[in-house]
Amino acid sequence: MAVQVSVLSLVLSLALGLMLSVCRPVCGTPGTFQDLDYGGVPLWINRLLGEPSVFSLRGRMDRAWYRANNPQSCPDLCDCPIQWPSALYCDHRDLGELPDSMLYNTQYLFLQGNNISSLPSSSLTNSSGLRWLILDDNRLRTDGLQTSTLQNLTRLQYLFLNHNKLTVVPSGLPRSLRQLRLAHNLITSISPGTFGNLHNLTILLLQGNRFNVITETDFTGLVSLNLLNLSENLFSSFPSHLPPSIQQLYLSNNSLSGLGEESLQGFTNLRYLRLSHCGLVSPSLHPQSFNLSSLVELDLSYNKLTTIPLVPLTLQYLYLEANRIQEFNISSFCREVGPLSYSRMRILRLEGNKMSYHLLPPEWVYCLRVLHHIYI
Repeated sequence: MAVQVSVLSLVLSLALGLMLSVCRPVCGTPGTFQDLDYGGVPLWINRLLGEPSVFSLRGRMDRAWYRANNPQSCPDLCDCPIQWPSALYCDHRDLGELPDSMLYNTQYLFLQGNNISSLPSSSLTNSSGLRWLILDDNRLRTDGLQTSTLQNLTRLQYLFLNHNKLTVVPSGLPRSLRQLRLAHNLITSISPGTFGNLHNLTILLLQGNRFNVITETDFTGLVSLNLLNLSENLFSSFPSHLPPSIQQLYLSNNSLSGLGEESLQGFTNLRYLRLSHCGLVSPSLHPQSFNLSSLVELDLSYNKLTTIPLVPLTLQYLYLEANRIQEFNISSFCREVGPLSYSRMRILRLEGNKMSYHLLPPEWVYCLRVLHHIYI
């Protein structure tokens, strides 16, 4: 299995030999296969903790070799690699339920790509030390998840339930959770108190579900949340009651009516905002919609904008490709230009609009004086 590694993780791994970033495997070469993207967010691997750097052993080595070189017992339908003695690989085995005789020392359990529809409370009684539970691409239903099943996993940090059939965010989640990935289910709501104790959760993936509203108490308790993905849902307006701690907010592929002056009020830590494919039109954006000095990257591509919206001087990356913009307004970037008053923009994408480079006003270079790339 080929693994895509980011530049930063490569530097770290070369320098320290500690970290890896596992992303979507690449297919098309001998011995490789198509797998899931685990919600579209890379997973950092800490080798100091003995975390496994692969999510599947398929196509890597003969199963008989693992069994011949590992003295510990292993469930018949799973693999227990000797290099990761606390990892249990039971992925892509057409399992209808969790295997019997789970190993008591298992910390990393890979069950993706099976046909599991339920997790009874007795299924993980001997796995209280689990840190990762990967159940992507199964048939899990809300009524098949008993509250006590997850509640007793007091050391669980990563729970992956992408591509299942859940209709409600699971309840009884352990307070130890740091990442919860629920992308591409059928979820419409969050039960009261679901996130009340999840003070350590930093990543929540809910894209590809059926949310149309967020209530005042839905995200109560998420005081450390860094990344929230609500793309590909059914929102018709910018959702309210989102955790103010968010640094990355993804809302692409929703049919949003617009953004008001207060839509982003209180998001003092927000750095990355994605609003592509939302059907946004220029009159629906309040002039102060994006007035956030913390904002570093703004994606408004593939909308129906006819003018460039006002953005803060501190913004560094602006994506406006595939809109209907006809004019380059310097005032969108700089209200005035001076020795200390200029845009920090580094990359500006305007291709796929109704404008050309030779129509740019000559004074744009004084406003965008640190620009690295402009695409028209």
